[in-house]
Amino acid sequence: LARAIYQWICDHHLTPYLLVDATQPRVSVPAQHIHNGQIVLNIAPHAVGNFHMDNDAIFFSARFGGVAQDLYVPMSAVMGLYSRENGQGLFFDASEYDTIESTEDHHILESDKSIEDRQVENVDSTSKRPSFKLLD
Repeated sequence: LARAIYQWICDHHLTPYLLVDATQPRVSVPAQHIHNGQIVLNIAPHAVGNFHMDNDAIFFSARFGGVAQDLYVPMSAVMGLYSRENGQGLFFDASEYDTIESTEDHHILESDKSIEDRQVENVDSTSKRPSFKLLD
């Protein structure tokens, strides 16, 4: 889904921004640009090099203060992918990843609860529910 949103933003000649939870394990971003545990990264094709997005992570190189750095963002740390110009995109609820523990090669669901049990828990929860914004 993130790849599709990224491609949609680029196809419409907009600037894709990536909102990252920098407190998540294995996130590698410039610490000096982290604010309140989050960082927003411009991932436009002209702003990054060696960009690669797969099912597990987004990784690329970018310049910060003229210094090239390699960045690594596991999908569990992606909070949103949106357009700078109009704010349209997709935002994720970080609590969706609470029951998933990442390993070096893949994610393993640690919960023994059935899908129905987790769905009932989600309905009863008073926390912010995941949202989906339809793009025109």
